[in-house]
Amino acid sequence: MARRPAKKKRSAARARKPVAPPKRPSTPSAESSPGVSGAAAARDKTLPTQNLMPKKVPVSSTVGARPSKAARAQVHPGPAPLPPAHPTPTLARVGGHAGTTSALEFVTFPFAAAAELKPQALGITYWFDPPEAEGPHEVVLRLTGRRLDVEGARTPDDDFVTVASLSDVRPGSGRTSLTHRVLGKAAGRWHVTAEATAVPQGGSRSDAIRLPAAEGIGESTFAPVASARAPGVVVGAWPALVSIGVVLALILQGVLARRNGLPSGDVLVIALIASALGAVGAKLYYRLTHWKEPGGRALAGLSVQGFVIVATTIFVIGGALRGLNVGQLLDATVPALLLGQTVGRLGCLMGGCCVGVPTRSRWAVWSSDRRVGTRRVPVQLMESTAAGTIALVTGVLAWRGPISPAGLLFVGGVAAYIVVRQLLFPLRGVPRATRYGRQVTLAVALLTVVGAAAVAIFA
Repeated sequence: MARRPAKKKRSAARARKPVAPPKRPSTPSAESSPGVSGAAAARDKTLPTQNLMPKKVPVSSTVGARPSKAARAQVHPGPAPLPPAHPTPTLARVGGHAGTTSALEFVTFPFAAAAELKPQALGITYWFDPPEAEGPHEVVLRLTGRRLDVEGARTPDDDFVTVASLSDVRPGSGRTSLTHRVLGKAAGRWHVTAEATAVPQGGSRSDAIRLPAAEGIGESTFAPVASARAPGVVVGAWPALVSIGVVLALILQGVLARRNGLPSGDVLVIALIASALGAVGAKLYYRLTHWKEPGGRALAGLSVQGFVIVATTIFVIGGALRGLNVGQLLDATVPALLLGQTVGRLGCLMGGCCVGVPTRSRWAVWSSDRRVGTRRVPVQLMESTAAGTIALVTGVLAWRGPISPAGLLFVGGVAAYIVVRQLLFPLRGVPRATRYGRQVTLAVALLTVVGAAAVAIFA
């Protein structure tokens, strides 16, 4: 008996009904990291925290976190660099890129061993071009920082929100840098966002002009370096050029001393003592005339008036004790003193001190006072040129031999230099400490120059 044929298996085309995959447990968003705590905002003495919450940084920016595709898509590389300045200031590229790489830069130090010293601080520079709208503006910069290499729970030292401002920013003043320091925070790598607006002076916030935003990642550095370095500032330039000026002055003084029949050995010893004590006098003079200001670094706040007063006293006392002709000694000293000042003022330009007021003039020179870099009156170069000219004139007269009466050349040379300084003081960015001191000093110095010239002519 034949077997019945087996039933054909069901066609494979008849697919089973698909089963929905199990739902994955929800994960926290990559942007769910907390912002700045109220304690951090209070420490920085900024606006209320709810108004200045920093932009949330994706977890992909933190160390040890595996970024997702969504998180990588949300990372902003920062804005395009600012358009090239025409012409690009030379000093603006010293210690920075003048905004050509990014509008936000970090203060760095080329020596890694020194940069890692403690205490640490953040130096942040924001570059911008002044708005073209007429009238002065106040630029308000808000910096939001978040430390990346955090191990363990975050603390207030790992975040900051701070505000810096710059008033009287005028159109046509050229590429400008504003450097702000953040102290008292943890050392490490930081993500910083900069937002800036230009508010017309006397206007309302609704008239504010938004400047380019910027963000970047940088590291903290040694706090004294962060406080001293900025675009246009060379750390160590001032002591280096002042030292060179002192050496050149000692050489010139020795040559002129022999020309006037003075023993060069005794003159050198007196000059070294006068230089050392003169530096102390420069510091004391500055503190006495600026006693309301907080004390700064050891080399900060040195006044040339204090140096000249103390050094001249030492030359008079030392020359008398050694039996030298004090008048001839001073006449051989004044060209050297002015030569040292000629070189030293160049150190002020590179070191960011004794700066001129901002100006839009074509003959302005871009320079920095360690906080604001902009076009300024080049008072350092003007004073250096004037001191060099007086040094040349007095040096030629001293080279011809002893002056009669002795000491007249010193009195006339110093008085002429004081006249130049008093004329340049209104062009400097540092306000005067006295109300009528400049006018009185200028009048006395002018009378002294005229009197010295009259004596030289009719003697």
